[in-house]
Amino acid sequence: MKNLDVRCAADSRDDLGEGAMWCPAEQVLYWLNIPMPSRLHRHDPATGRHESWAMPEMITALAKRRDGTLLIASHHGLNRFDPREGRLIRVAVPEADKPENRSNDGAPDAQGRFWMGTMMNNLGPSGEDLPIAAATGALWCVNPDFTFHKAIDGIMITNGVAWSPDQRTLYVADSAAQVIYAYDFDPASATVSNRRVFSDDKSLGYPDGAAVDSEGGLWSARWEGQCVARFRPDGRLDFTVPIPAPRVTSIAFGGRDFRTAYVTTARHGASAGELARFPRQGSLFAFDSPIAGLPRPQFAG
Repeated sequence: MKNLDVRCAADSRDDLGEGAMWCPAEQVLYWLNIPMPSRLHRHDPATGRHESWAMPEMITALAKRRDGTLLIASHHGLNRFDPREGRLIRVAVPEADKPENRSNDGAPDAQGRFWMGTMMNNLGPSGEDLPIAAATGALWCVNPDFTFHKAIDGIMITNGVAWSPDQRTLYVADSAAQVIYAYDFDPASATVSNRRVFSDDKSLGYPDGAAVDSEGGLWSARWEGQCVARFRPDGRLDFTVPIPAPRVTSIAFGGRDFRTAYVTTARHGASAGELARFPRQGSLFAFDSPIAGLPRPQFAG
């Protein structure tokens, strides 16, 4: 365990904060609050300026596009979003035949494709919990021209989409199973193969969002684990960083040197006792990382 100086970067107190993404061009952090009324956040650490946009449906993951706008995964598909216009414009619907599903975690690869995870919808219109009755989730590869194909099927809660620094290994978590899987990845063809267990450590809660650092370590946000865990490239646990919130949801490396780790958290499901003990849970936290992260690729579409 590393007791680093974890600080509250933005006191947003989201019900279900997620999708942390650092934008090097703007030097700001984007993240989101999933349940309705869903919101997109943007925080400038240099000035402390915090902006947010209300969304017409739940949003779950995002990427920067080369034209400066955003690609946003939402409840019913993929969307273009320009903060200057403030509205979602639908561009693709990978699971039109599965109305019971919603998008979840996602990330762009180094070739400019976007990988969108899905799951059975577990959030009602007022943020209430709904049962996840089946492993109907998948991982979709979305090309820059918005064509897409299904790469992985049969996942209950798709999370933690990330790649090794050489792009030869894809990591995907099934949070419900408490397992992070590793796959062989062909960057040229976007082929995924040879699934194996990278980590099935159940002592640290549930694996949620993830990021890979410059040394190939996988940082896993741990729902109900009150920490971020760093795993070595061979899957062994290296250390954990305690976070002052029980439900830790995503992590992104930012700052000019990518040594600031930003962590989102959730208030969803918190008891009165938890709220008293962790009053700022649901907020955005940050700490100085002992290992530099990697810049996040852009979506090429």
